[in-house]
Amino acid sequence: MRIEIDNDLLTAMAERWRPETHTFHLPEGEMTITLKDVAILTGLPISGESIIGSTTKPEGGWGPLIRDRLGFDIPTNTPIQGRGHPPLNAGQVSVPWLVTHIQNEVAIDNETPEDQVERYAHIYLIGLVGGFLFPDKSNRWIQGIWLDLLLGDWDAIRENSWGSVVLASVYRELCTCSKLGAKQAGGAMFILQLWVWEHVPMFLCTSQ
Repeated sequence: MRIEIDNDLLTAMAERWRPETHTFHLPEGEMTITLKDVAILTGLPISGESIIGSTTKPEGGWGPLIRDRLGFDIPTNTPIQGRGHPPLNAGQVSVPWLVTHIQNEVAIDNETPEDQVERYAHIYLIGLVGGFLFPDKSNRWIQGIWLDLLLGDWDAIRENSWGSVVLASVYRELCTCSKLGAKQAGGAMFILQLWVWEHVPMFLCTSQ
């Protein structure tokens, strides 16, 4: 199910965010999103191993690594219709292209080998994490840095504290977009919207 983002609501909350305390300053006091909120709203684990990875570009760039991890070639010279960028661009994979590719090319039935099913599951995880939990500001590109964190032992992936790193990402994006002149925010802003619906009466979000 897709959540329709209320940009006016998120803008009103960003204007009340204070980076020095990581809290929203509201008429009735200070409030903030907690790890418990993230766990309840998303079901993500908030305990376990920290999410630590390298942002260093591998030798040869992200392109070969992305093709190796996904298991199929991605066009690098054919622009996405109406957007002027190819599906694989500077180490980023187009979310719309990946979704369309999976819908059109991936078919799983009772005869599909288990290793193939597992590869498709990894591709789904890459799309979910890179395109939904940690989207860029355009909400259209998956960064190559997530690949190594999502390929490997399933139990190890499950035991990572995904909820805490998602919350840290939301805090960082709020600190960035609350600055004068900021126009966009990346990250899982849907969590902020769900949190407001749960905790903040709508009159608190009107202009004071």
